[in-house]
Amino acid sequence: MIFLTNNFTLKAIDIAALYKYRWKIELFFKWIKQHLKIKSFWGTSSNAVKTQIYIAIITYTLIAIIRSRLKLNRSNYEILQILGVSLLDKTQLNQLLSDPVNQNVKEQIYNQLELSLI
Repeated sequence: MIFLTNNFTLKAIDIAALYKYRWKIELFFKWIKQHLKIKSFWGTSSNAVKTQIYIAIITYTLIAIIRSRLKLNRSNYEILQILGVSLLDKTQLNQLLSDPVNQNVKEQIYNQLELSLI
């Protein structure tokens, strides 16, 4: 592999590692754009936009922690869907996510066209 850069003081392995980390960050933000859709910002100031993005990142992190600690076989999207419809429910998380009623929640397939009624 050949990586082009104008920083000649770094070793080739360091540059390759930087590209690898950059790709992980790209995938992370791709996931946020797909699953934590920020359709409109509540404010127009820099602080408002940053706050809303931070909230999305914190949400993603909390979902990943819940999934890891409870050893769930669900996708992050499925966990978000269940939590989204039960925000005011006082059921414990492990019980809520293992409830048979919530077993039919599946991740959406985005490569399928949708029909809209006029």
